[in-house]
Amino acid sequence: MGTARVQLQDFDAAAEARALQAGRADVGALVTFVGCCRGEGGRVAALEIEHYPGMAEAEIARVVAAAEARWPLIGVTVIHRYGTLAPGAQIVLVAVAAAHRREAFAAAEMLMDRLKTEAPFWKRARLRDGSAEPWVASEAGDGGGDEA
Repeated sequence: MGTARVQLQDFDAAAEARALQAGRADVGALVTFVGCCRGEGGRVAALEIEHYPGMAEAEIARVVAAAEARWPLIGVTVIHRYGTLAPGAQIVLVAVAAAHRREAFAAAEMLMDRLKTEAPFWKRARLRDGSAEPWVASEAGDGGGDEA
């Protein structure tokens, strides 16, 4: 069973990856993805991220379970932050352990794609000029957004 967390505090991607691999000699591939807040050429002062508590965690857990049902994964960790984040701050971690790289890469990509379109998060950029962009919810077909 994978791990799904929504938290205010930052995360240590390397420590999370080590935890997935610890004591597991069958891990042949460990794929990690960290999405970060972009500064958009200095235009963005901060990114505000809100979520629906309880529902966000449940939706992430559902997406993790779907990946585990589709591929023979050894471990999965997904962490998504909320709050006000400065450019360069980590927003999301997807870490996948599997016996083989193809499964690990495919699962990590699917997890990130589905998080961006299905998890109930709302984002808006606070601009350096003091204004704010409108709140944006993730939605089907979302090819952009505020993280990598």
